[in-house]
Amino acid sequence: MRFSTLALTLLPGLLLGAAPLAAQDAPAAAAPALPVAVDTSLESDPDNILLLDLSNGGRVAIRLMPQWAPGHVERIKGLARQGFYNGVIFHRVIDGFMAQTGDPTGTGQGGSPLPDLKAEFNKMPHLRGTVSMARTDESDSANSQFFIMFYPRFALDNRYTNFGRVIAGMDHVDAIQRGEPPSAPTRIAQASLASDRLAPPAVTAVAPAAPASIDQLNNSRSN
Repeated sequence: MRFSTLALTLLPGLLLGAAPLAAQDAPAAAAPALPVAVDTSLESDPDNILLLDLSNGGRVAIRLMPQWAPGHVERIKGLARQGFYNGVIFHRVIDGFMAQTGDPTGTGQGGSPLPDLKAEFNKMPHLRGTVSMARTDESDSANSQFFIMFYPRFALDNRYTNFGRVIAGMDHVDAIQRGEPPSAPTRIAQASLASDRLAPPAVTAVAPAAPASIDQLNNSRSN
């Protein structure tokens, strides 16, 4: 970083002419610290528990954290109650990284008709089970897509809006079919809030995909 010559030459004068400490403006109050602990109880505050009933037969419970990202939590809850996520696939699932969903087109290019959200980046770490909002290269472009972390990735902290964490059913997240997109993608059969007390829908379990052949592995593409 280069400092301007003007700033450097004025600095001694500014120091000499500085007002007494008591006369200076009081420092701005520090922002309140965000709560780090996540309530893992399935009984408390059910209006902030998102339930994802998956096509693999599992139910995933996510503790939403409006203290971290109030606008994003409000958006997810509103879309879930509208049935927006029902039937949507996990279209981008990278082993050892994360599973992404929330696009009704299944391409990763779509979203809801609602306006994009202003970023609510925070310092909460991206741990295993973290639920965070997907976006484009633009900070204020999150809309409806979100992802669930398989493993920690701290490089995402304060760059993507972390708004919740899985508190039950992480084994069902682990069972989501991999691929970009998967050949037989896992779907959200039903998304709801625990406070709405919706029963899991009847789903037909999808048979696991056949193991990749040697020819397929030899012809695979990677970055």
